[in-house]
Amino acid sequence: MAPKSPMSPVTAPGDRPFRLSMLIYDRKFRSLTIQTLVFIIVMLFAAWLVNNTVQNLARQGKTFDFGFLWNRAGYDIPFHIIPYSSADTHLRAAMVGLTNTLLVSALGCVLATIIGVLVGVLRLSRNWLVARLMTVYVEIFRNVPLLLWILVILALFTEVMPGPRDYRPDADGNAKAEMILFDSVAPTNRYTAVPRLAVDHDPGSVALGPVSLDTVFLAFVVALVAAWLIHRWLRGWAQARQDATGRRPLTWPFSLALYLVPLIVLSRVFGVHFIRPELTGFNFSGGLNLDNGFVVLLLALSLYTGAFIAEIVRAGILAVSRGQSEAAAALGLQPRGIMGLVILPQALRVIIPPLISQFLNLTKNSSLAIAVGYPDLRATLGGTTLNQTGREMESMIVMMGIYLAISLAISGVMNVYNARVKLKER
Repeated sequence: MAPKSPMSPVTAPGDRPFRLSMLIYDRKFRSLTIQTLVFIIVMLFAAWLVNNTVQNLARQGKTFDFGFLWNRAGYDIPFHIIPYSSADTHLRAAMVGLTNTLLVSALGCVLATIIGVLVGVLRLSRNWLVARLMTVYVEIFRNVPLLLWILVILALFTEVMPGPRDYRPDADGNAKAEMILFDSVAPTNRYTAVPRLAVDHDPGSVALGPVSLDTVFLAFVVALVAAWLIHRWLRGWAQARQDATGRRPLTWPFSLALYLVPLIVLSRVFGVHFIRPELTGFNFSGGLNLDNGFVVLLLALSLYTGAFIAEIVRAGILAVSRGQSEAAAALGLQPRGIMGLVILPQALRVIIPPLISQFLNLTKNSSLAIAVGYPDLRATLGGTTLNQTGREMESMIVMMGIYLAISLAISGVMNVYNARVKLKER
């Protein structure tokens, strides 16, 4: 009987020695090969595009250079929240436009969210008239272009709003127009006068390298950040006690005090107060006169985007099972508590993803500020600076990069929040 030959070792498919043919025939390596080829093709196309652009600019006697950003701007910007003068550089002017864009975008996102949540909830109201009025608002604003709404609201402010002198009382003590919101806001056909914050005891500013920050502002920021950190620790402690004992301790009074007490104390220490606008001569003074371009753009963006957010909120609420509200009602919760404590928290996992897109759309739609003369990033860097320097390509690249960075930042923050509110799965 012939002796048995020793069994040869079996090689697993994943342990096979690498061969060049595997880059094409092996499914594992083939996907990497395709991705690498696509990446190389895209990079080659981008290199060709840049080289072709540089050569075309050279034929016209132009160079591809961003040095113009450090040249003197030489033009004024009527609305700015950071110090600026015509002697500053184009880079500073671009920063002014960027801060103006961020200001109207941030306020627009907040106002649009408030409007959208209220309208989305009211669209599901059992009151027939309220539900239909909200439906009319949503359908009208969603189906008319944003630019038209900007022009319509601008026309209303220009033609309908009273002039500053109309707020002056006559000999009988009667005025053609009256201030609103407890006699603190005066909308006019030139600007909107609102109260402004003032400080009686200003300690000055703090230099942090090349940046100077107001001491009062820095103190409030530090207080709010500290309150937020302590609030997070308090929530973690309450959750641990609930997991251990089954009962959650009452924490909301302490959380409220964490935010209110430091704000009240700092306001008393620095003497922070509001100064209402008053009509002196032919104009309002004392308060803050907001340019109507800013107000019109903010209202248009908020009302337009709020209509889309309302539909997102309504869809998120309808996505929650009706049994959830019935169970909450069986436990004795009132309709307001059912909506705020049961329905909306569960609807957030449906609302947040499309809400991110609406925030991005609002930020990009703010570039329509040029229709009302509001000096945003498009009007400064992509408008006056571009026309003065003739650096079309460089200005467009910088502006596109800034908008891309803003959009990615908004997406990143909202995605982090979305990860926190989504359902946890095993």
